[in-house]
Amino acid sequence: MGWTADDIPDQTGRVAVVTGANGGLGLETTRELARKGALVVMGVRNREKAERAVAEVRAEIPDARLEVRALDLASLASVSAFAERVIGEHAAVDLLINNAGVMGIPRGSTADGFEMQFGTNHLGHFALTAQLMPALVHTAGARIVTVTSTSRHAATKLDPEDLNLERKYSPWGAYGRSKIANMDFALELNHRLERAGAAAVSLAAHPGYSKTDLQARSARAHGGASQRFFAATVQWVGMSPSNGALPQLRAATDPEARGGDLYTPRWVNSGSPVRRPITGLRNRPDTMQTLWKISESATAIEFDVEALSSGDDS
Repeated sequence: MGWTADDIPDQTGRVAVVTGANGGLGLETTRELARKGALVVMGVRNREKAERAVAEVRAEIPDARLEVRALDLASLASVSAFAERVIGEHAAVDLLINNAGVMGIPRGSTADGFEMQFGTNHLGHFALTAQLMPALVHTAGARIVTVTSTSRHAATKLDPEDLNLERKYSPWGAYGRSKIANMDFALELNHRLERAGAAAVSLAAHPGYSKTDLQARSARAHGGASQRFFAATVQWVGMSPSNGALPQLRAATDPEARGGDLYTPRWVNSGSPVRRPITGLRNRPDTMQTLWKISESATAIEFDVEALSSGDDS
């Protein structure tokens, strides 16, 4: 039998931050971490939906420890406000699950003028991780898990001269670009944490083909044939959200998991969560370092892992 949520160790006394925690994989991640005793800080954009999610979790787990905090990853100001509040309330954060995202939508821009999918899925999480790092980097056993996708294999190339895809925009190419950025960020972050001798580690996970509202929202936003196709077929062949969340839950909690690991469904897009080797030219060190520099410039954040690890975060 494969790894299940029953295998999650006791999380009592741990603080977990989950983005997109009010629905889909984020809600399932929140539910299982709370079930095991963690205090979960729910980063959410829709407060009303979050209140329904909290009620749902507490109906099942009456003693669930949940904190709802406003977070819009498409706004760097919102990210900063969220991170400041979390650090003000929690000196140590044990888990950061970079889960939230948008998928296959028409071309749009974040509040700061970045292409919406790259800006939300990658830059928002890059900025959030950087600003929560003081609460993560010295916490023994802390883990940052960033959620990627098999769509990373069909990514539009990252062009520093056309960061916002003004020359040519493809909804799925842009989505893939954001997802390979998630993957490369997770790997480069772990490399820098290791080099700095930090207590925290970084991992990646992808949920496979999961039956969440992500496909339906994409179809509503774009209305294209491919979006409608995925929204329909996921209802027939997609995994449940509870199963889709297992790769990121295993990456976050399995005592055997190590920094730099990738967890995926056993059969690419379905099945129990397993550790997979990371292959392919997309993960070349120069590509990851270029992404890091671009992300620092775009967010105006100097993400110096070594300085944060040494305590010099000035």
